[in-house]
Amino acid sequence: MKYFLCVLFFIFTISGLKAQNKSLVKKYFEGFGNNSQNLSKPQFLAYPTIGYSPETNTEFGLSGLYLYYANQDTSNRLSEITARGFYTLENQYGAFIEHALYSDKDKWFFLGNLRYQSFPLSFFGVGANSTLEDEQIVAANQLLIKERVLRRLKQNFYFGLELELNNTSQVNFSKPENFEDQIPIVGMNGFTTFSTGIGFVLDSRHNVLNVRDGYFSELAILGSFDNLGSDYSFGSVISDTRYFKSIRKNQVMALQLLKQFTWGDVPFNQLPQLGGPNLLRGYYQGRFRDSNLMAAQVEYRFLPFPLKFTERIGGAVFASVGTVYDQPHKLDFGKLKGTAGAGLRYMLFPQKDIYVRLDYAFTREGNAFYIYIGEAF
Repeated sequence: MKYFLCVLFFIFTISGLKAQNKSLVKKYFEGFGNNSQNLSKPQFLAYPTIGYSPETNTEFGLSGLYLYYANQDTSNRLSEITARGFYTLENQYGAFIEHALYSDKDKWFFLGNLRYQSFPLSFFGVGANSTLEDEQIVAANQLLIKERVLRRLKQNFYFGLELELNNTSQVNFSKPENFEDQIPIVGMNGFTTFSTGIGFVLDSRHNVLNVRDGYFSELAILGSFDNLGSDYSFGSVISDTRYFKSIRKNQVMALQLLKQFTWGDVPFNQLPQLGGPNLLRGYYQGRFRDSNLMAAQVEYRFLPFPLKFTERIGGAVFASVGTVYDQPHKLDFGKLKGTAGAGLRYMLFPQKDIYVRLDYAFTREGNAFYIYIGEAF
């Protein structure tokens, strides 16, 4: 019923706008979806949004999407900037700016995001054995700035610096007494961390939001030190490998393998996490978290469906598996978590091959629905 109401509200909203100014709305939406436009020209779209996910319940917001090729040269890779402000029925609000920018000839690659949010979110504790009965609410304000500045050294190989600033304040756990007989939760009174490190990236993708052929592989090594502006000292290694292959016309197989390892005093919301709209869809974001993580997912995409009347409508089926664990040598395959699901796709920018995705995922703990621009990975 929640999902139906979201869709119904969206239909009534658009209908109301069209009734008030039919020609203006029609011109606007036909403008960004018109295949006759010059492919090399930048495109910008601002639009109201309504969506749903387990973490936010129903969400209302305003989003913007800016797409361009450096020097309006389509031989360069497509750069994208997305922005979103939102308010949810869970009394969460915030704003995001994310970007993947390529310079002329793809010599420089800037990948990062800026995020501010005020949230109550569910916290289930640390470890793969946490249960739904362990749930408590954590209220906090978070400012996150993450940036990668990478220089192409040879063909698709990039190397550069990675920076991350995380300020989490006004933290309030609804059941702090649950931790009295446990190891203290790092950062439960708020914290600031500043991490720096290096990154190695192999990237042959031409369109970050919808890859049809290519690969992406990142190895990042980061450190945060209490004598260099951080409240805690810890380190992390992230390995993220993705592979995309066109199987048939408009059909894509996508694969991802993700590993994360951390050590030291890692704050609770910087521990590797499973769940959410991109990794192990269906589980609540951060449902499982611990010092180490390993996960894999596969997705088969129809972009669009091979039918004449569905030129802008596609779909996907997906499955994923993963777990978290406290020591690098204590990976327990018996604690693997699995999810599966399917979804619809609607082509938002035909010229630049950008889709809106609506995914429905199944887990042993329940099901979840997501609406986002761009694929999960």
